Amino acid sequence: MLAALARVATRRPMTVIFAWLVLLVLGFGLGTGVFERLDDAVSSIPGSETEQAAERLDGLDPAGDSLTAVIVAPAVDDPALRSGVAAAVADLAAIPGVTQVPDPYTTPGLAAEDGEALLLPVGFDAALDDGAEEDAVATAADRIRELDGLADAEVQVSGDALLGDQIGERAQGDVARAEIISLPLVLLLLIVVFGGLRAAGLPLVVAVSGIAGAFLALFLFSLVTDVSVYAVQVTTMLGLGLAVDYALLLVVRYREERAAAGDGEDHLEAVRRTVVRAGRTVLFSGLTVAVSLAGLLVFPNPFLRSMGLAVAAVVAVDMLAAVTLLPALLARFGRRITPAPATTRSGREPGHLFARLARFSARRPLAVAVTVVAGLVVLAVPAAGTTIELGDARQLPTDTEARKLYDALAEHYPEGTGVRPVEVLAGPGTDPALLDRLPELPGVARAESRELPDGTLLVELTPTGSVDGPAATALVEQVRELRGAEPVEVTGNAAALVDFRAMLADRAPWAVATVLVSVFLLLFAFTGSLLIPLRTIATTLLSLGAALGVVTWVFQDGNLVWLIGAEEMGALSLTGPPLIIAISFGLAMDYELFILARMRETWLDTGDEREAVVAGLQRSGRVVSCAALLLAVVFAAFMTGGFSPILQIGLGLTLAVLIDASVVRMLLVPATMSLLGRRAWWSPAPLRRLHHRYGLHEEPRPAPPEKISLPG
Repeated sequence: MLAALARVATRRPMTVIFAWLVLLVLGFGLGTGVFERLDDAVSSIPGSETEQAAERLDGLDPAGDSLTAVIVAPAVDDPALRSGVAAAVADLAAIPGVTQVPDPYTTPGLAAEDGEALLLPVGFDAALDDGAEEDAVATAADRIRELDGLADAEVQVSGDALLGDQIGERAQGDVARAEIISLPLVLLLLIVVFGGLRAAGLPLVVAVSGIAGAFLALFLFSLVTDVSVYAVQVTTMLGLGLAVDYALLLVVRYREERAAAGDGEDHLEAVRRTVVRAGRTVLFSGLTVAVSLAGLLVFPNPFLRSMGLAVAAVVAVDMLAAVTLLPALLARFGRRITPAPATTRSGREPGHLFARLARFSARRPLAVAVTVVAGLVVLAVPAAGTTIELGDARQLPTDTEARKLYDALAEHYPEGTGVRPVEVLAGPGTDPALLDRLPELPGVARAESRELPDGTLLVELTPTGSVDGPAATALVEQVRELRGAEPVEVTGNAAALVDFRAMLADRAPWAVATVLVSVFLLLFAFTGSLLIPLRTIATTLLSLGAALGVVTWVFQDGNLVWLIGAEEMGALSLTGPPLIIAISFGLAMDYELFILARMRETWLDTGDEREAVVAGLQRSGRVVSCAALLLAVVFAAFMTGGFSPILQIGLGLTLAVLIDASVVRMLLVPATMSLLGRRAWWSPAPLRRLHHRYGLHEEPRPAPPEKISLPG
């Protein structure tokens, strides 16, 4: 297959380039329409108690969307402001679809006790269709914002009806900012790596194509399912980074092939050999990343499933660009790219530093392995205490309107204002003694109840603390424990978090098993060894645990969080750990395959396991280090947006990449390979023959040594 792709790319390069140009236009034209279709819901679980109770409540007591405005002024009793607010309330009530606009001056609890703030909630008819509701919300928000500046008032408007749009707009701005920052830096680093603009520009072209493919893939997904607001940033950063990684690997290999062939050979043959030999590594690398994300499909949560599908689609686009677009670009413009030099400027072999690291680890394998493992375990310790929450507006950057509204509420109103209650649906016949106990449960700040049309009693328990903090989730668990066989259901944000945590605990073992078994099989197909996949999985889990531990230490515990412009959250966003674990695992496999490919080449050529370790790291170390640095730059650029879940994911992925590409791949891998010795490449004779006959190879090679003796 790779040979066929190489022939097409080298014989008709302009046709291939034109096809990708069409994709580029579609991606940045049609694909960017996904920003208008983003969904900010992440915790829903179809079939869960929370979802079923919410649907039942909506059927019994349908409620439309709402928005909330907070008006902050030196004195809200200023006659001019009172007159302006009264006129605004009258105008809002006249908007078709608006069902509720209380007077903030006469409704208890809407005017702050300090006399400096007013709350103005607006409710909308649940029967409105999407278009009419969107018009009504926009009209109401615009009318309220007209009060801004009146009597020195500052007005912030947000709420359920606007929050998704505000986050979507912010996501679009963050992506644009990250691209403006990262692309020039990536180009500069590539110029340093390759020493010239031509070779450096090719990975960037592939990367931009990967971004276009990411946008188009997400837009197509949005036509059939919800696409999370997080998906745009995560898939764009990953698509950009992996595209650079794969292109960097192929361009480096192309320069090596040119150097090995000499000046007399047509450069097109070097392109074909590059695709056939290194393209296999790219395909396996992409498969391992996709398989790592496939674990997310085990969860019934639509957000996790959609993220898994979206990232897998982006990885597929990057793989396809690397083995089709890049060879076409090399065929058309690669003649002027200089071959790899035989020596460095200091007269040494390329990669001599990585060869020294490999020899150092090989001479002291046990000491190096123990030291590195101990350090990674220490970094991973905080991960044992990781907790997750839905989070509140503190996750948003301080300059967003929803965050300003949250801060104004916190400054001018009592704690708990605006906190959504735990909703308890008690069906007819529920024991009155149980209902009497609900308001007295620990963690209840306020309790209200009302009867619904079918006789069901809705009890709203406002928790102390945040909407999904420890008090709120404990309250949900207490109600569910107390109800016994009574016809009682619990819903609300805190209940959604409890159900989400239960889902993770229930499905995580299956997700982990799916990923580990799949990766093990892929690595066996790649190497023909049974021990290398086990070693690879173990070392990768160490680097992943270390990255997650640092993220927990920073965001949950609040250590050094100010360095990245964030604040202590007391917990991680529920989107963070699953995505950090899945994506970090895939990226670590990415670099492992880069190194194993070169180790296996030397092993098949020489049968010398020590030389395979040294030569493999010498030939791949520079590519892995440069790729990790470039990927870290991309992730760091996406951390400039200030959105806490993206900051957590960005920091986690940056740390995972840097830790994995440095101490794990440069020290721990050669140390563990040296400890295993010839046993590293061992597999039972039937499996060895099976792999030699049916396994995927870069090119026909002799069979590996048949006898690998094991002690004992």
